[in-house]
Amino acid sequence: MSDYPVVKTGEDVSRQVLADHPQLMVVAFRFGKAGAEGALHDHPHVQSTYVESGRFRFTIGDELCEVGPGDSFVVPSGATHGCICIEPGTLVDCFTPRRDDFL
Repeated sequence: MSDYPVVKTGEDVSRQVLADHPQLMVVAFRFGKAGAEGALHDHPHVQSTYVESGRFRFTIGDELCEVGPGDSFVVPSGATHGCICIEPGTLVDCFTPRRDDFL
């Protein structure tokens, strides 16, 4: 169980840091209902995403893909990305280096 707080990041979306080190951070993003949005954004960190549960439509740069439980992918540094929740669930993201803005 993480000692980090659950932080609301949008309507029906929250995040919780699960583990961190200066070189790596693991974060759970929970989407509570279909239509909840992970807004388009970019950051200098390399991100890997694992779909623990639910279904999501992701935009990464100019590409659009639908992902579900067990799927994973990497978002390159600086790539604009975001998602729309199709079925409620949880994404587990890893960032390198750590997202200090999440602490």
